Amino acid sequence: MDLNRKTAFDVLMNVERDGAYSNLSLNNFIEKNNPDSPSFVRELVYGVLKNKFLLDWFIQQLVPSGLKKVKKQDLMLLRMGVYQISYMESVPEYAAVSETVEMAKKLARGRERFINGVLRGFIRNRQQLVLPDKEKGALEYLSVMYSTEKWIVKLWIDAYGEKKAEELLKASNETPELSIRVNVMKTDRDSLRKRLEALGFEAAESKVSERALLVKGSGLLDSKPYRDGLFSVQDEASILASDMLGAQPGETVADVCAAPGGKTFATAELMAGEGVIYAMDKYEHKLKLMEAQAKRAGIDNIRLLEHDSTQSIEELKGRMDRVLADVPCSGLGVMRRKPEIKYKGRQELDELIERQGKILRSAAEYVAAGGTLVYSTCTVNPSENQCRIEAFLKENREYKVLEQKQLLPGGGTDGFFICKMRKEQ
Repeated sequence: MDLNRKTAFDVLMNVERDGAYSNLSLNNFIEKNNPDSPSFVRELVYGVLKNKFLLDWFIQQLVPSGLKKVKKQDLMLLRMGVYQISYMESVPEYAAVSETVEMAKKLARGRERFINGVLRGFIRNRQQLVLPDKEKGALEYLSVMYSTEKWIVKLWIDAYGEKKAEELLKASNETPELSIRVNVMKTDRDSLRKRLEALGFEAAESKVSERALLVKGSGLLDSKPYRDGLFSVQDEASILASDMLGAQPGETVADVCAAPGGKTFATAELMAGEGVIYAMDKYEHKLKLMEAQAKRAGIDNIRLLEHDSTQSIEELKGRMDRVLADVPCSGLGVMRRKPEIKYKGRQELDELIERQGKILRSAAEYVAAGGTLVYSTCTVNPSENQCRIEAFLKENREYKVLEQKQLLPGGGTDGFFICKMRKEQ
């Protein structure tokens, strides 16, 4: 049994059955199984995850009894086989079938003939397989075509119109470029770009943040510039939140939802090690991971606090020059990085929006008169973004919006919302 495909199967079942995060599961199983082509594993995992509804739509046309009675492991093997046949040019059709059948002999015993028959049927009949009729129902067509839950598709159609919604869905299926944040405490963008290019990497300047580079090449996190703390991996849109916060050396700053720490470190680097940042998170193990990253980057002005930011800390009220509230959200702007988000149910959304409101109100209590408050999310849901700000401003008349950006998926960036406010004197 091919270890690369077996590793991909392990990850996909971990995500499907246990609700694991794809990026973390990939790292865990690649380390555990030690496949000889991690890039193949990642391509297969993300390909199946990004196209799950579409793959199932085709498979069900080849299974007369439907998919309800097909066991999860059988269906996962079929998805993997159909994806390789349809999308992976490096895999011959015969190899996609034979390797999947070999896996079935071990992972779905007694079902290998069924799996073999469906895959061969797909090869014979794929030109006759049909998509939902877009003219009869755009909602179902877009949901299947871009493998996204209908409630998300409807939300985007209602907010942006059908044409723009399809553009966002298409962008959310693209493979993201790798973006890094230059540690301006140790180097500058041009110097780092030249150093990476000398090591064989391709590096291009971001148009979103002056501190970001887009990098291509393998082994980046094993390179000496990374070990020396000259850069960190972070999406351009995420860096922009810290850019807009605009922290200055010597200021007192709070990041109330800090882990995994990208925005905290991006803020600290602008402060050149002067002043203090109170970095809060409710999970101790996440703060410990931040501690290790801070050491690598050479940052020592962060104070880590284990704290639930729906409540404020009394002794910090009114003392902060700047506060960042990058709140937990639906993540609809980062589905290209975390495709499992596309299949989440809507039931958690109302509870999430209530929590966002509590965190924003709590964060506002830390801001000194004349200070700055930034609210940000990695979603493109107006209920979590513009509506949150409107509700907050009605309750907090002393705050005025200075700048507001809604970045949409596409053009290389994630979807991100950032609102910068000032507390009037």
